[in-house]
Amino acid sequence: MDRHLSFEALHNFRDLGGYTTPDGRQRVRPGRLFRSDSLGKLIPDTPDWDLFLSLGIRTVIDLRHPWEADRAGRVPAHPSFTYRNLSIEHRPYDQPAQAPDVEPGPYLAERYMEVAEDGTQEIREALRLIARTDAPAVFHCASGKDRTGQLAALVLGLLGIDDDQITEDYTRTELARPALLADWRTRHNGDSPTWPHHLHAPESVMRLYLTALTTRYGSQEAYVEKALGLDPETLSTTLRANLLEPAPTAG
Repeated sequence: MDRHLSFEALHNFRDLGGYTTPDGRQRVRPGRLFRSDSLGKLIPDTPDWDLFLSLGIRTVIDLRHPWEADRAGRVPAHPSFTYRNLSIEHRPYDQPAQAPDVEPGPYLAERYMEVAEDGTQEIREALRLIARTDAPAVFHCASGKDRTGQLAALVLGLLGIDDDQITEDYTRTELARPALLADWRTRHNGDSPTWPHHLHAPESVMRLYLTALTTRYGSQEAYVEKALGLDPETLSTTLRANLLEPAPTAG
């Protein structure tokens, strides 16, 4: 399925629906959970805003730092949804300023592990919000790649989606990179980032991160229990009840 939704201002807004469990019997329900780049780019009374409201979203989770939301804007307020700012990243880093020889896989996987260890309170609350909503929800950061990709990986893993599909979902930011990079250059007087890998989403990043998380905790479920203090079985059961449906059969 074509996961990217066609917005003018948003370049990485996509549906997490359609991924299937390993036995092929269930899939993530389309139209229920979305991931995105910054929703602060939405403007009321525009086609983009109308499209966003038409999705029936009831929960918006902003994973950026509060200062990012203040500087770049947050989603416009509307009575149809609630907004929560849950900054899961506690150690900001200047990704575009990295030296050209810094390899993205090890570098970003290490940053993601920092987020997993520092942002436990916010990650826990984000998972609770996603699990208990019985209506569409969206979570986002700035580009919809790193913090958003990390939360997407955790949710998909708890839904029973395998690492190959989790990694595929992560790499889909590559389709949005040209537009995201153009926006970055516009905000920086036409300059290019020092780090040539900025806004790329190579497979190696997610695979190294998932391996590191498993090495440290044993599994994503064990991370949920040991680091987040949640019952992984209860959480997974709730998530699956709300977000999984029978997979369509051929013919």
